Amino acid sequence: MKKVVIIGAGSWGTALGLVLARKGYDITLWEFNKERAEEIQNNRENKRYLPGIKFPDNLNVTYEKEGLLEGIKYVVFSVPSQVLRGVIRGFSNDLTEDMLLVNTAKGIEVSTGMRLSEVMKDEIKGKFHKNIVVLSGPTHAEEVAVGIPTTIVAAGEKEKAAEIQELFNSKVFRVYLSEDVVGVELGAAVKNCLAIGAGIADGMGFGDNTKAALITRGIAEMIRYGKACGAKEITFSGLSGIGDLIVTCASKHSRNRHVGECLGKGQDIQTILNEMTMVAEGVPTVKAVYEQIQKLNISMPILEATYNIIYKNANAGNMVEELMERTLKEEFY
Repeated sequence: MKKVVIIGAGSWGTALGLVLARKGYDITLWEFNKERAEEIQNNRENKRYLPGIKFPDNLNVTYEKEGLLEGIKYVVFSVPSQVLRGVIRGFSNDLTEDMLLVNTAKGIEVSTGMRLSEVMKDEIKGKFHKNIVVLSGPTHAEEVAVGIPTTIVAAGEKEKAAEIQELFNSKVFRVYLSEDVVGVELGAAVKNCLAIGAGIADGMGFGDNTKAALITRGIAEMIRYGKACGAKEITFSGLSGIGDLIVTCASKHSRNRHVGECLGKGQDIQTILNEMTMVAEGVPTVKAVYEQIQKLNISMPILEATYNIIYKNANAGNMVEELMERTLKEEFY
């Protein structure tokens, strides 16, 4: 029986644990908080994030680190983007060259501007960098956990990514391959930023026309940014680009869209975040991308407007007016 350790017992780590456990693998979720780990293990469900979904017998939770990764080939990291570095550092002495490391977080490290696979490489200092695979796509944990058909992409060195494809693929969880790690990671990161913008539009009472405009013009911004960073344009037409953008901008499950909706209704960003139990990755990522595009001299008007609303307390109505009154131009440029 294959054994997999998932670092992080939040909604997404738990959902992935359920996917793998239902394939018959031996799954261990690691939760850093002792009380929470014991609660989940004793209840046999993650009541905090995925209430009502019982764990199979081959899915267990622990807070213990000692010996956790001994004999383990597959290690999945499912923690918020801004804490990934610290978590990797904490496990770095236990990582070996025969392991495959999978990152599922979506974002960019604010302090360095690094993509998350770069953060991982930075912490493991040249050891087995080819063994890092990114798993990303239009995947809400609430739906994956109950077996609703879902597609996702595994990106990395072809042979390694194919092994992760085989590991996760099931009748209800279809995995595609990509070698464009840059594009997959940037698509995943930027869509969270744009989803906040979509939520702002919802909170202001706008309709389908506005949402469609934001998604399509958002894709244009995503491509512009991605190409400047070395990504392949076609990647943004796939699951980690437009696929993830559509599901995140439209879904009731999206925490980033929720943040935007509250902003659009005039609520304060800190109040919104304080009331949430889960992390909205788009909030720090907006800042990280904004700082990068200033250096790269890239135009991303929707992202810039979102940054101004979050970090400069700009009026959302004024930002919409500025977007609509920009200099006229051709659609494709």
